[in-house]
Amino acid sequence: MSTRTMSSRAPDPRRRQATARRRRAGMQIEGIQLLAVILALMWIVEVINSLDGQHLNSDGIHARDPGRLWGVLTSPFVHASFAHLISNTIPLVFMGLIIAMRGAGRVALVTLIVVVVGGLGTWLIAPGHTSTIGASGLVFGYAAYLLTRGLFDRSLLELLTGMVVAVIWGGALLSSLIPRYGISWQAHACGAIGGIVAAWLLSDQRARQRGTSGPPARALAK
Repeated sequence: MSTRTMSSRAPDPRRRQATARRRRAGMQIEGIQLLAVILALMWIVEVINSLDGQHLNSDGIHARDPGRLWGVLTSPFVHASFAHLISNTIPLVFMGLIIAMRGAGRVALVTLIVVVVGGLGTWLIAPGHTSTIGASGLVFGYAAYLLTRGLFDRSLLELLTGMVVAVIWGGALLSSLIPRYGISWQAHACGAIGGIVAAWLLSDQRARQRGTSGPPARALAK
């Protein structure tokens, strides 16, 4: 009986790198596609709203009304006019594309956390008998996420990215926090808090800590 040894070749590093690049590019494309879907929904809703005499404007966040709590999820998709929608679309595209570089999952999670945390905060502190609509809270959430994720991830590149966002949009965002008639500073502030929460919850540092902590020790019952 004869035995045969099979030689195993080490994987080609260049092939591994090419595969990793393709995966990263595919992940980024999926993130951009999800962002496009979110923005498309906003525009579709505004077209319907404008044709219907802006009747959807009442489907926003009604402060401290338990029966209208669902408005937390619908309010970012409803706008008072096309001008209102355009003013939110431009920063959402700019900042959303940066977030999309981490994939569709990151876009979905950041958006969901900002919408829920920011929406609930607005529901709690906004003036009574008002309907808060628009994606400006999401804009503030995206901005706060990009500004703070570098601190939680301890990443110089992400800190620099946050600085670019601050230089381009910082003045406009800060001015929107000034209380003015018809503008919900509460939605802006709570959206920003939601972005910080998202940056903390989704930070790479927390992921590494979860990966190295291991399962908790269990005591044996006697």
